[in-house]
Amino acid sequence: MTSKLTVRELGKTFEQLWPKAFADSWDAPGFSVSHDSAVSKVLITVDVSTLVLAEARHRGANLVLSHHPFLLRAGQTLPWDGVKHPVVARAIRDGISLFSAHTNADVVANGVSDTIAQQLKLENVVPLLETGQNRGHGRIGSLAREMTLQDLTMQLVELLPFTARGVAAAGHPELLVKKIALVGGAGDAFIEIAAQAGADAFITSDLRHHPTLDASQKMTSGQPMALIDISHWAAESLWLDQAKRQLEQAHGEIEFMVSEVVTDPWSFVINRENDEG
Repeated sequence: MTSKLTVRELGKTFEQLWPKAFADSWDAPGFSVSHDSAVSKVLITVDVSTLVLAEARHRGANLVLSHHPFLLRAGQTLPWDGVKHPVVARAIRDGISLFSAHTNADVVANGVSDTIAQQLKLENVVPLLETGQNRGHGRIGSLAREMTLQDLTMQLVELLPFTARGVAAAGHPELLVKKIALVGGAGDAFIEIAAQAGADAFITSDLRHHPTLDASQKMTSGQPMALIDISHWAAESLWLDQAKRQLEQAHGEIEFMVSEVVTDPWSFVINRENDEG
């Protein structure tokens, strides 16, 4: 049976779950392509790409809900020879609406960071940086038991979907950690906030050389907060099932599907054996 729910009406549910007012000022969540049509099926993904649109068409979806806004850094024009133009043109041609919930889905309960904290089974979880009542960037809480940094890193390897670059850690493998801070997505701007909050380890993505090196210097001077770098796509992909469950509770008449396309950009790594030791 075809749903009579329209794209515009489903957009109201998106707004209830992830209010646009909760997004950071630089962000651009919401519709980047919209068609005034009945919703058939919805595909949920971290990123929009040509492969994701092909998957949507193949699986009968005419709305794609992504975490990352497709046109966030596109500027005011879409050159015909640019990477964005073919995707938008195809979405328009195929009648596929594109909607994103980005930082407004990061900060809420059951959002991106909250989902990672739940998967790690952290206790006494609160926002790392509060932006409103019961919401904020990142999360900080405690493991049920103290464990080594190496064991926590291994736990993340098992928890996250496979990516070529895996999980990297900065800190002594035998460092004991219990209080854990995390930020879904690129979060090295929150390193100092995590340290001031007393975290033993900080988990995020896209850690840059200089902020990580500076934090490592503090580790050697008596402030041992470890850093763990996880795949941006893998970390945020955990939220997709959470979003699917929330939407299914709101609209049982619609089929919501999690994308099977891996949009992590790294395909392989090459390293040599350590000659030392």
